[in-house]
Amino acid sequence: MLVGYARVSTTDQNLDLQKDALLAVPCERIFSDTASGAKTQRPGLTEALQHCRLGDTLVVWKLDRLGRSLPHLVETVRDLVAKGIGFRSLRENIDTTTSGGKLIFHIFASLAEFERDIVRERTQAGLSAARARGRKGGRPKGGDEKKKKAALALKMDTGRSVKEICEILGISRNTYYKYTRSEEMPLAKLLSSSNSKSRENPITPSVKVMKVKWWLQVENNSKFVRGKGKVRNEIEQLLLSRFAMEKPDKKGWEYILTIPYTTDAELDRIIYEEILAEAERMADLRHCFTEGDMISVDDPERRW
Repeated sequence: MLVGYARVSTTDQNLDLQKDALLAVPCERIFSDTASGAKTQRPGLTEALQHCRLGDTLVVWKLDRLGRSLPHLVETVRDLVAKGIGFRSLRENIDTTTSGGKLIFHIFASLAEFERDIVRERTQAGLSAARARGRKGGRPKGGDEKKKKAALALKMDTGRSVKEICEILGISRNTYYKYTRSEEMPLAKLLSSSNSKSRENPITPSVKVMKVKWWLQVENNSKFVRGKGKVRNEIEQLLLSRFAMEKPDKKGWEYILTIPYTTDAELDRIIYEEILAEAERMADLRHCFTEGDMISVDDPERRW
């Protein structure tokens, strides 16, 4: 069965040209949208994808009628192929049910990966250039300080839950615990207050180990993205393996990590910068996002 999909960007345009081409194929069912290609919510496309069954073929007039971008187009067609559904574009004369069409889409997939690499390199180069000029980015410190004071004040109200405080301030749970955790005196301050003899023979801080339990959820940014499985594998293999990762339930979302550190400040830096931020970055590269909650195994009061 051939299932057609047509799309125009504005109400000023009409679908007649696309529908005529799809009916000539002929398509038995045609679904349509009037929406910009950049929008993630396209009810007509969602309905068309749900209507397709094993052995069916989704047909569009042109490639840009289906995908928001080359990576999105490749991901959508890969999902169709994995379900045993073919894809056909009339103007470009591409048909994934043929060997020639499969070859062309393999080339498209390589180009999409190349595009991602270029964007990643440009982003890193831009960040490096900005840091070299003293611009670190992020939110203004003044705003963070105000929210920190508000979080501390709201924490004193025992009638409010953490979730409610986060919703009031518009912050995540990780940020809430970062604002409200008790900070010990940094090691550098302790060393600076010691006598001259200790400065001549500085004390080497001993290495400690913190076991933490991390509940991690990875989700796609939209219904048309299917990258969360790959993101989770990459996080486990490239990131969490560095911290002696344990996974009690192989299919679950809970991890036990062993983190070596010398000071609480270093522990926080490792967790926020090397684990949480890096996991979010890896997810973002595949158009996904992460949610999670981290807690100390030995001290449940410590959360990140």
